[in-house]
Amino acid sequence: NEKFNQLRAFHAQNGHCNVPQNDEQTKDLAKWVSYQRLLFNMNTLSSNRMQQLNSIDINWHLCYHSWNEKFNQLCAFKTQNGHCDVSS
Repeated sequence: NEKFNQLRAFHAQNGHCNVPQNDEQTKDLAKWVSYQRLLFNMNTLSSNRMQQLNSIDINWHLCYHSWNEKFNQLCAFKTQNGHCDVSS
């Protein structure tokens, strides 16, 4: 599949599958990835496609990934500074 191959190349270059939707060059690929996530969440994504996407470590739930990433940053901050009072 052309879009999967594009995503695999994007992943190889960027280390993740979170394709930006606001970039004209990646807009179509981002829509395709969003649609794959929608199908996954609706339990209608084919097992073959799911295996393909899992093989490049797609993140199915972006909000959880983002939360965990920020939480890990906070934990590292607390370890370094002894508190969680992060100034903006």
